[in-house]
Amino acid sequence: MKIIDQLFDISGHVALVTGGSSGIGRAIAFCLAEAGASVVHAALEQEEDALKDAVKDVEKIGGKAAYLTCDVSDPDELANMAEKSASFFGAPDILVNAAGVNFRQSWKDVTDATWNKQIDINLKAPFFLARHLITGMQKKGWGKIINIASLQSERAFPNSVPYGASKGGVMQLTRAMAEAWSGNQSGITCNAIGPGFFKTGLTSVLYDQKDVIDALARQTIIGRNGELDDLKGVSIFLASPASDYITGQTIYLDGGWTAK
Repeated sequence: MKIIDQLFDISGHVALVTGGSSGIGRAIAFCLAEAGASVVHAALEQEEDALKDAVKDVEKIGGKAAYLTCDVSDPDELANMAEKSASFFGAPDILVNAAGVNFRQSWKDVTDATWNKQIDINLKAPFFLARHLITGMQKKGWGKIINIASLQSERAFPNSVPYGASKGGVMQLTRAMAEAWSGNQSGITCNAIGPGFFKTGLTSVLYDQKDVIDALARQTIIGRNGELDDLKGVSIFLASPASDYITGQTIYLDGGWTAK
């Protein structure tokens, strides 16, 4: 096998992807399947039709995929999801925490309930779900945890106080998870992807305003907003042996937004 294939091949590995019914989560799940992993898509019960479609997309390219439903804001459901995810192809050794929510409320309109929901989904769930899976990764001596950060891990945006707080936390959580689990040559790494502006359910309100989305493209160095295919390279890299000596890092996939 050529060295390039050894570095980026994830055949035989099992990926669990939350938020796997649409947007960034679905795109990452598909590219991991393209790279050889068996993939379990997870999302809310009301997303079941989209989950079925995501599985079909993987099967069309000869990949292995399954789905399960879960509300990641419910701690009890996280434990059940971790257990059930292993029933399809074996225990997951790749975890992508892509489930997320942004209510885009003015600071005056934020309530305890909306604050807690965003923190629970965006920040709390990635840790507790990973903790349910970490023993299996430790037994294998190999594991890849990929969190989804945000431009708001670094920058403040309007109408996003809880979301910004949660995504700032994701960057530090990624470091803390790496400190907890990457030591003693465990074979486990934890990193994050910080996407720029991609057209997803979370950003659809922005893409409905051409002047806004064009201005965001001009804010990048490259001169355009992200396409979902742009996720493939960094996702496969962080899920594969190619990134075995990288942990605790957040890689911004933003066309140079945070560098400008």
